[in-house]
Amino acid sequence: MRMLLNWILSALAVWIVSRVVPGIYVSGPVAALIAALVIGFINATIGLLLKILTFPLTLLTLGLFWFVINALMLEFASALVPGFQVRGFFAAFVGAIVLSLVNMLLKWLAFPLDARRD
Repeated sequence: MRMLLNWILSALAVWIVSRVVPGIYVSGPVAALIAALVIGFINATIGLLLKILTFPLTLLTLGLFWFVINALMLEFASALVPGFQVRGFFAAFVGAIVLSLVNMLLKWLAFPLDARRD
């Protein structure tokens, strides 16, 4: 049940990002759900590998390079999901930042007790 709610919240975050960030487009709720699934899969596989390989560069940039990796993963996901488009690296970069913030906010609102655990 929690995994399903996480997926729906991620899809909602993708939809919100498409409404806020120029250059990111989602054709509808099904595309948002599929995009959230693909982004999650890419983050868990390719993204994890890239974050491990680029960890020294991430340390040098105080973590900012992770947004570059996330932007590249957003662009990759848009190439795989029909109805989900990211136009340009700048849109992907801003979208990655906004997506991270919106995801964090939505999950904090949905699971408030988890944020207070020690």
